[in-house]
Amino acid sequence: MGKKAREIVGVDLKELVKDLDRAYCDEWLAYYAWWYMARSVEGKGYEDMAEFLDKIAKDELEHATELADRIIELGGLPTNVPGNLAKNANAPYPGVMKNLSDYDEIIKIVTTAEAGAIDVYNKIAKKTFGKDHDTYQLACHIMGEEIGHEEMFENLIEK
Repeated sequence: MGKKAREIVGVDLKELVKDLDRAYCDEWLAYYAWWYMARSVEGKGYEDMAEFLDKIAKDELEHATELADRIIELGGLPTNVPGNLAKNANAPYPGVMKNLSDYDEIIKIVTTAEAGAIDVYNKIAKKTFGKDHDTYQLACHIMGEEIGHEEMFENLIEK
């Protein structure tokens, strides 16, 4: 990010980079949890559940990439030690199901984590609205996808 661009950003860049890095760490933790569950889920209809989990895992990895790019544009560096991802994240590692065929547990894990992500991106969007247009657009884009993930899994709940 150039000098003029840094001048017009109306938020503390160090604080914003820290917020984005925490979200970046969240995305890596979610990516790994969903990726792992997609490969280990079993039981009736496991192919469908694995497909859902794999789809959102890919989205989470895309989010991590987009966040890393923005952090670097703002003059920072994303967390680069895997062992520090959980330490630097907004939320703890979402975990994985204990029973490989307990779809209710999977849905609970995913929807809880996605709701937390929605909160994180909503806060970043509010902080950057009218102050940092690129970060605002990125936060809204990712938040929209997280809303879709939450809805996808909520729709799986048997009523």
